[in-house]
Amino acid sequence: MDKHFLDLVHGVKQDFTGWDFTSMTGTGRIDSGLLSWSYGSLAIPLVRSASTLLDMGTGGGEILSMLGPLPDQVYATESYAPNVPVARQRLEPLGVKVIQIELGQDSDLPFADKQFDLILNKHEIYCPAEMSRIITDDGIFLTQQSGGQDCRELNEYFGVPLNEEFSGWNLDRAVEGLRANGFDIVMGKEEFIPQRFYDIGSLIYYLNATPWQVPGFEKNLYLEKLYEIHRIIGDKGYFETTQHRFIIKARLA
Repeated sequence: MDKHFLDLVHGVKQDFTGWDFTSMTGTGRIDSGLLSWSYGSLAIPLVRSASTLLDMGTGGGEILSMLGPLPDQVYATESYAPNVPVARQRLEPLGVKVIQIELGQDSDLPFADKQFDLILNKHEIYCPAEMSRIITDDGIFLTQQSGGQDCRELNEYFGVPLNEEFSGWNLDRAVEGLRANGFDIVMGKEEFIPQRFYDIGSLIYYLNATPWQVPGFEKNLYLEKLYEIHRIIGDKGYFETTQHRFIIKARLA
């Protein structure tokens, strides 16, 4: 194994908080194809007209903080404990109440019936029945999701199967669940786009930040596979995977 490979492997920051990939995407170390929609562009006019807003799975509050001006009543949830203080530091000065929830608590959220007229959700698990309970009549639910086939090439390469529970998660399944709980679908789109990693350090960074992709990932356990990918990058210039994304805008009927 060459020194350049080992330097990249051991130079990766292990801790990851918030949901900010700027150090990778901003420098071009990770890049992906373009979707035919923009989550932010869809969210902004909805935020402008909302009076009560919930942002589910806010991460470190990066996206929500850029959608202002925000309504007077805004809540954000986050289940990954290291993200909570990051989100609070960023969002509380903006008037947002950040609530830590337990992983898997999506079907029992600590909110009143019909509390929100807008719910935003980017890449966060949700329970359709709970969305129906806490959203107002005629309220809007906007969600962008990572589909169950997201970056499946990584799982194939590392010999780790996709999560059986979520491998069938797609637009049709999500639409079916929402319609069964009283929502009309205003918009729904699903796309598969390329994602490229231009050095092995960026791939390790990504796998550290997305522990559900390759559960139990430790760079030292997969050193040989990582070196094989490093050599692919050396030959082709990149290692390519496929992102699976879909978006739904739904209104409670």
